[in-house]
Amino acid sequence: MCKYNIMDLFAGVGGLSYGFSELPGFKIIAANEIDKDISIAYSLNHQEVKMMNCDINDLTEGMFEEALAGEKIDIVVGGPPCQSYSTLGKRQMDDRANLFMQYKRIMQILTPRAFIFENVVGILSMDKGRLFQQVQSEFEQMGYSLKYKVLNAVDYGVPQLRERVILVGIKGENHFEFPVPTHGEGLKPFVTLEDAIGDLPVLKSGESSTAYAHGVNNEFLAFVRASGASEVSEHAAPKNGEHLIRIMEALQDGQSKNDLPESIRPKSGYGNTYAKLWWERPSTTITRNFACPSSSRCIHPRDSRAMSIREGARLQSFPDDYKFYGSDGKKRLEIGNAVPPLLSVAIARQMLEALK
Repeated sequence: MCKYNIMDLFAGVGGLSYGFSELPGFKIIAANEIDKDISIAYSLNHQEVKMMNCDINDLTEGMFEEALAGEKIDIVVGGPPCQSYSTLGKRQMDDRANLFMQYKRIMQILTPRAFIFENVVGILSMDKGRLFQQVQSEFEQMGYSLKYKVLNAVDYGVPQLRERVILVGIKGENHFEFPVPTHGEGLKPFVTLEDAIGDLPVLKSGESSTAYAHGVNNEFLAFVRASGASEVSEHAAPKNGEHLIRIMEALQDGQSKNDLPESIRPKSGYGNTYAKLWWERPSTTITRNFACPSSSRCIHPRDSRAMSIREGARLQSFPDDYKFYGSDGKKRLEIGNAVPPLLSVAIARQMLEALK
């Protein structure tokens, strides 16, 4: 079978790479990631991939010649850091907002047949829509036919509402068809928190456990526990102060700080801070702050505590044997910034069909 070679830019921990690494039609040759710890995490999971741990601005044609060892890249995948494009951030036209020009520069060196450019939905309205128009124009000038769409990870079996813009370019005619949702109304039911993390043992603030509470009893758990491991890692609840614990325990399923008694209600914070998730719904979008109740809606609905690293990884659909590296804060960053692996599987399958 013909294999298509992949170059992964802004690789992170490898969420977008995951689908391409799992399908036999692809081979990831090299990846670029600026953060040392995150590059190590990537390499722990993609040991055959040549990791280029440096600033993308510093990548040269000679470095690619050495890393690729004569191999030709067929597809470039990646999404520049999204903080500048996020509707939650300051939305500044800073250097990070122009990192897509570095993406283009690498494309000019590698001349791939196709590319996948991933980013947050905020990129569509950045600079009154002009930024995304410029992104498309730059790639069209290189001879790529483009298609883009906003995909929600929850529609593909991820237990989280997470929208991302996926821009696909192919030289010549673009036969790419975006994946059809598998979950939702009239389809498989959305994967809920109970489906996704209900097999993880009950914890209180500051506690940890390596034992699964029960066996695999749904399709999602069959995916994340496919390795067959008898113990779970990274399942430790952050230790919080007594006041925050009282707040978390006072909340009911799906409630937020505005539902709290005035005596313990925080005076500051947005409406979705100090808020519980819903046990029988998918999660809201998680970020690197998924263990910080004062930052976003992320309180465990059953256990009334902050979320463990394993639970954050589950909400992104990372398998339980996927490795993260560094401090707990760095691990949460690796998870919170990633493309959900199940979404990447759906995209990779469609790219394989398009290239056929």
